[in-house]
Amino acid sequence: MKVIGLAGWSGAGKTTLLSRIIPLLLGQGLLVSVIKHAHHSFDVDVPGKDSWVHREAGATEVLVSSGKRWALMHELRGAAEPRLPELLAKLSRVDLVVVEGFKSEPHRKIEVHRRANGKPLLFPDDPAVAGIATDTAIETTLPTAHLDDIPAIAAMMRKFAISIEDVLAGSVIDS
Repeated sequence: MKVIGLAGWSGAGKTTLLSRIIPLLLGQGLLVSVIKHAHHSFDVDVPGKDSWVHREAGATEVLVSSGKRWALMHELRGAAEPRLPELLAKLSRVDLVVVEGFKSEPHRKIEVHRRANGKPLLFPDDPAVAGIATDTAIETTLPTAHLDDIPAIAAMMRKFAISIEDVLAGSVIDS
């Protein structure tokens, strides 16, 4: 199992880009999973439904299952947010895990940068950035690809993805 991140400031287009890359990777025969970081409180449950009632009542975990899918919700209840290695260990085995967000974690990543966003680049200060997907010219020795060049970005992601064992061991930058 390999891991690669897509990191950048909010509004850079990470989710849109990933929604275009996933079908291409699937077409290449890869099984792909995503870990998405959210900076806010979010809910994947519907208020009033049984699973929501169970969580609201204080359950630490609620697993909902059907013939189509299952989902496990875990309430932190004041505990620290889990770090990326802990979350990766919870996933089923696939060929590639794409980590969207988690820009301050030290995993290998492709920076997504949009000029109109007006935000600074991450790569000068983040040695884990292995390449850049952008809509503007950038002076760097890192590989770059235009945000619309989906095959080039997917190839960069595959090239720089590292094994989950390296991520779990913490040796992600120099791998």
